Formats: sequence, C-alpha cells, structure tokens
Amino acid sequence: MDEKFDNIRFYHPEEVNPAFRFILRHPMMKLLLKYSLPNLSDEEIQQTVGNIKSIEDFQNTIIYPTIQNVLKSSSDGFTISGAEHLKKEEAYLFISNHRDILLDTSLLNFALLEKGLNLTASVIGDNLVQRDLYLILAKLNRNFFVKRNAPPRELLENSKLLSEYIFNLLTKDNRSVWIAQREGRAKDGNDFSQAGVLKMIAMNDPQSNPCQYFRKLKLVPVSISYELDPTDKLKAEKTCTEHLNTEKHKNEDFLNIMTGVSGQKKRIHLHFGNIEDAVYTEIENSVSNSSKQIQRLTEVLTKQIVEGYHLWPTNYIAADLLRNSTKYAENYTEAEKQFFIKRMNLNIDKSNECLANAFLAMYANPVFNKANC
Repeated sequence: MDEKFDNIRFYHPEEVNPAFRFILRHPMMKLLLKYSLPNLSDEEIQQTVGNIKSIEDFQNTIIYPTIQNVLKSSSDGFTISGAEHLKKEEAYLFISNHRDILLDTSLLNFALLEKGLNLTASVIGDNLVQRDLYLILAKLNRNFFVKRNAPPRELLENSKLLSEYIFNLLTKDNRSVWIAQREGRAKDGNDFSQAGVLKMIAMNDPQSNPCQYFRKLKLVPVSISYELDPTDKLKAEKTCTEHLNTEKHKNEDFLNIMTGVSGQKKRIHLHFGNIEDAVYTEIENSVSNSSKQIQRLTEVLTKQIVEGYHLWPTNYIAADLLRNSTKYAENYTEAEKQFFIKRMNLNIDKSNECLANAFLAMYANPVFNKANC
C-alpha cells in the first residue's frame, strides 16, 4: 500500500516478527504470554512465538486465546446475533457503539473469527499509543490511527488520509474496518452516532453521494452490551469531574483498559445490524444534498445501534431506581436488584448525588433510548 499511509497504518507482514521480538522482554508481555498460554512452559512459549510471522499468527496465537481466557474468567458468556446477514470473504465497514477501549474491537473480531468471517482493521486514537509497547501491540493487532490533538489543518489532512486508507482497506485489500460511532466511549449510556464520523469516512467519495458510497463500503451497525460495566465507577467519576476541565491522568487509559479486561462483566451480547438497500434508496430519492444524506444516515445508524442493544436486568433495575418506579420490575428479580444496589454502594458514595445519578444513568439510558426509537 502507498507509503503516504506509513504514519497511520498497521504492520506489513515482514514487520511483524521483528516488532514482536522487540517487545518480548517487556514484563507486561511476559505476563500477557503467561495469561494467553497458561499450559505452556517458557521454552514452549518461546518456540510458539518464534513462529509468529503475520498479524493473523499473532491474533490466532496470542489474542484469540487471551479473549477466551478473559471471557472464561470475567464473564458469564458471550452471545452473537445478526451474523446471518454477513457473507464470508466479504469486507464490511463496522460502525459500533463504544463502551470499552480494548474489548469492543477484540470481542467483535472474536465473533467474526468464530463465524469464519473477515477480521477487521480498527481505528483508534493516537492518544492511546503514546508508549512504544502500546504502539507496537496496537499495530500487531491491526489497529490504525486517527489524530486526537493537533492543529485544525493537520487534523483535516489526517482525516482525508484516514478516509482514503479506509476506502483502500475495504475495496482494494478486502479488509473489514471497525470504527466507533462517536469519538470516545459513551460514559452515559447514550449510544448516539456523530455525523462527523460519517463525514470523515466519506471525504474520499468523489461523487459526493453518501448513500451510494456507504452502500459500496457495506456499512454494518454493531451493538455491544455488557450486563455489568467494570469501568462504571471510573465513568461516573469522569462524568462528574468533566466540568473541571482537568487534564487526563497519564495512566488513566491504562487503568480503564485493565479494569475493563479483568473486571466482572457477567453476560455480553453483540448484535450485527443490517441497513437494507431500500433505506439507502429512500434517503437518496428524498434528499439530494450530501450533508443531509449524512445526517439521515447518522440517524439510521443510531436507531439500529440503539435497537440492537441487548437490555439486561441491570439496565431495567437502574431505570427503575433512577426514576423511583417499578415500571420495569417484570424484567428482573428482587435478588438481582439487591445485588446491583450492593455493587453500586460498594463502588460509589451514594450520598454524592452526581455520582449516584451518573452511575445509574449509564445503565438506564439504553432502556429510555430504546423506548423512544
């Protein structure tokens, strides 16, 4: 692929083994390998990793068993729906809600691998890869980068480059792509798509016809839902301090990643949506202006992601607690309610009204949003 993408792309095959060997001595890598391959001796691990020559090898040998172990140790199961709309060997543009820095994309690729489907390259913010270890691991896992902090002109140029790279991956390399529906994770449970994401992707469209362009890219909405969010306390605290405009702590992202991976999630569900041709045709026939087409497509994307979100007892419990009602009581047991209240009380100071409301809202808002679809 063109050298102009070198600053944002993931590794070429010949770069994988040298990069992997470079980080093997890092203490965190030793822990990761022991976690991923718990039944192998140090000698067997060295022999196994020596055979990693491509990103596929890295994902199959390290990442896939790691996610299996994460699911086994910190969840009560992972289910998938909607995959019947996807075809093997096809490349798709997956746009999803975003709850966990690492797991959202890892679980999507786990689901695709389980179904024998084309794995994704994933867009992540360059703010997450400021250290060499994180950068190498990201590129080994087929991540590529969007700039988060730069002058406006540089951000615009990066967006154009990113748009072209995404187009090339999907149409020339037949590589699926994942990107979040908005910048950053949804800390309040509101999975609303940002039109700016679609505008960025469509920058490479020479016809300025978003409906035709996204139809060609095979846009697929994705909804991922965790019964428990291990980072709920961290998100509530962040929500209640955002108005202070404090700088992000240097280890904040790492803390969120580790908490998300190791914390209890209970059940997890991932749903693939399906935007039918008739939807594109209706928008195209009723709206000719490209900006208005983008807005309509953004609304469709949000609607499908919200509707595809699987509601758990925790969501209904939070909705009732937040509004001091029993409207959704048939969707949970008293034991489930008491467990949720106990967990909340252990995690936050319930006398802090902002924290309590933020904690409950991130679970409750998917219920309210689905009811309003």
